[in-house]
Amino acid sequence: MQRHIEFPPEEFAARRARLLELLGGASAVLQGAGPARGFEAFRQTNDFYYLSGIEEPQAILLVEGGSRTATLFHDGGPEVSGRMPVRPLSEARAAIHAQAVIYTPHAPAEGIHMSRDIATRSQAVIASEPWDGAGSREARFLERLRREAPAAAIRDLNPLLDGMRLMKSPRELALLRRAGRLAALSALEAMKSGRPGVRAFELGAAAAYLYRVNGARGEGYAPIIPCGANVWDAHWCRNDDVLRTGEFVLFDCAPDFGYYTSDIGRMWVAGGRFCPWQRELYGFIALFHSTLLRLIRPGRDAGGILEEAAAGMKRVIESTSWSKPSFEKAARATLSYTGHLSHPVGMAVHDVGDYRNRLLEPGMVFAVDPQLWVPEEKLYVRVEDTVAVTDDGIENLTKDAPFRMEDVERVAGTGGLVQAFPPLEATA
Repeated sequence: MQRHIEFPPEEFAARRARLLELLGGASAVLQGAGPARGFEAFRQTNDFYYLSGIEEPQAILLVEGGSRTATLFHDGGPEVSGRMPVRPLSEARAAIHAQAVIYTPHAPAEGIHMSRDIATRSQAVIASEPWDGAGSREARFLERLRREAPAAAIRDLNPLLDGMRLMKSPRELALLRRAGRLAALSALEAMKSGRPGVRAFELGAAAAYLYRVNGARGEGYAPIIPCGANVWDAHWCRNDDVLRTGEFVLFDCAPDFGYYTSDIGRMWVAGGRFCPWQRELYGFIALFHSTLLRLIRPGRDAGGILEEAAAGMKRVIESTSWSKPSFEKAARATLSYTGHLSHPVGMAVHDVGDYRNRLLEPGMVFAVDPQLWVPEEKLYVRVEDTVAVTDDGIENLTKDAPFRMEDVERVAGTGGLVQAFPPLEATA
């Protein structure tokens, strides 16, 4: 499968060596994902894959600070080793018992279609549900570690791994570049196919085809394709809307390509042309987006970038003849919102790590996502790209999908996969 642009064993070995430096003589223990529970392909959890490259269920990884070695405990044999020693799973107990300080992830693991923030909220709901209340797999493993190594100090591995995952290597960037290009191509295809009368899930189906035929596992997260009133819910993913002439369509979908994904947000109007009030709001956000892209570079911090962009956009607001007071109010409120430089992107769409409280460096990858809300009319507008910080600026990983108004109008509704391969009832 073409998704294996991926990594040689040396990449994983280098990550484990870096982790050993951070551990300072302590050890790390990670539990891999359990077996697939249905007719689905197994997918490893992100942290376990990040350190091991192992795509087999029911494994434990020990990165041992004292001996500076890594051992995989798994019953599948040496062919899954990733050039690590492999021992039977039953021997993990004695090896773990010998450790004095153990770092292990405390947060819920990221699996398929999963980000840490979503997994944490989901687990909190499960834990509070009177008829469920089950603890997470990670919590059960943590308790098991405490029983098997009662004398060991147990510490949280997540902060160390999160900092490592924030900085992408050249090979990671190659995967993110591929994922970004596929996300952009799917957004462009959605614009072309997104004529009035088309259903949102048909646009999602076209995206899924592009991902699969290009070697991706599928979507990195549930596609978000609302139309009309449902655009107000920025994460509407039922995708049961029928596109209607003159209404906004939002498309937010990206692949899971070799354990890496992307993030993108594109909007157009079903029927192809922005009306005057849509041009007013969308044009403002598209200009804001261009401004942010121009200002991002290494050595700057997110707060300073937002302040400089807001100063420039304030002049735009003051020179614009707004058709409604609520539109001007919304534009001004947009300038005080601090989430336009959004979450990191990597193995998860809402990836781990924190770039906002430090200076930007090459290798950081995050979403640029300016957004505008008009609550009086339940209107929402956004443009989103995934960018990688480079030595002198950024690389826009999702640039192949247009966002400038004239470019969007040029392609919207011109016809695409949905029209070439319409659903059965359309051809009956």
